[in-house]
Amino acid sequence: MTNFSFSYGTKILFGKGQEAEVGRETAAHSRKVLLHYGQGSIRKSGLYDRVCRSLREAGVQFAELGGVVPNPRLGLVRQGIELCRKEKIDFILAVGGGSVIDSAKAISIGVPYAGDVWDFFTRKATVRSALPVGVVLTIPAAGSESSIGMVVTKEEGLYKRDVVDEIVRPRFAILDPQLTLKLPARDTANGVADMLAHILERYFTKEPGVDLTDRLCEAAMQGVMRTALLLAGEPENYDYRAQIMWAGTIAHNDFLSLGRVGDWGSHMIEHELSAIYDVAHGAGLSVIFPAWMRYLYRKEVQRFAQFAVRVFGLPMDFEHPEATALAGIRRLEAFFRQLGLPVTLGELGVPTDRLEEMARKCTERGPIGSFASLGEKEVLAIYRLAAETAGRG
Repeated sequence: MTNFSFSYGTKILFGKGQEAEVGRETAAHSRKVLLHYGQGSIRKSGLYDRVCRSLREAGVQFAELGGVVPNPRLGLVRQGIELCRKEKIDFILAVGGGSVIDSAKAISIGVPYAGDVWDFFTRKATVRSALPVGVVLTIPAAGSESSIGMVVTKEEGLYKRDVVDEIVRPRFAILDPQLTLKLPARDTANGVADMLAHILERYFTKEPGVDLTDRLCEAAMQGVMRTALLLAGEPENYDYRAQIMWAGTIAHNDFLSLGRVGDWGSHMIEHELSAIYDVAHGAGLSVIFPAWMRYLYRKEVQRFAQFAVRVFGLPMDFEHPEATALAGIRRLEAFFRQLGLPVTLGELGVPTDRLEEMARKCTERGPIGSFASLGEKEVLAIYRLAAETAGRG
């Protein structure tokens, strides 16, 4: 187990009607904020009116910037930076899912920076300061409501890159499962794939002596999958929605990372898919993660077999552990299919004519991953596996 230092600066307000507290929570940080949101769903649901009323009652002035799309765009981030500077805003309130929150975080680091915010995403600059961010979460998936990361897509060149820094962890996050009761099944499934991938990125580690967090990860994955299947049959069950919403936060708030080194190669491989083809991140991960597993399982067969046995309850074949490992991968693919998610590039609607380009872009800053170091050749092989029929060894 590695040394670690852990602090968790996000105040979580969880449960029914908690969005009514947004004004009070925001007023504790600022009296003039940017209200940042997506493409209008919060207006249709009435959440926009409730948030605005709460802010006004708390004496908080606000400017607005809507229009965030999935795989949030750098162009809107730049607009937000200029708006905050013009209006002398010192706090950003994100109302939406992971894309809205990531866009808010990108604006937050760009406002105090004299250069172009994209410098942080290309590692030309290091984050030194940021405006604080608060969140009202509407889609459980990315875990960005209390994470230290963000991802943004640059329209020119179709690059999707991340910034990870403790400074962007939101000050508060309001999680009301009632806000998710009407989520479409596709959005729910994509969110489940995203949170499972966040746990899997941490689970596949080469760090020894981490059995405790192994078992925490395994329990979290089992809980997510069991609840997701129940939720598919009862989409407006509050208790199921609550468990999925909290799971998305737990999956990515770093609690499951303590003492271990995660991989994150699969996320970087998927980012090229969603940058070029604008696919849902969760759907891209349901394709890429099993392909990554099939490419690498022979290198650490015992860990992959452990995943199969502990998460899916499969019997261990001690004479042929590779068979157990492959069975676990097939079970993961079968679960994704139960939720209606794709497990091949064809099912995702992604052609195979740009695989070489994606592999090159994915590794242009060097090899990726820590569980296994992957260069351009290896990433291309994973893309090609993702294009094949699922379930092959």
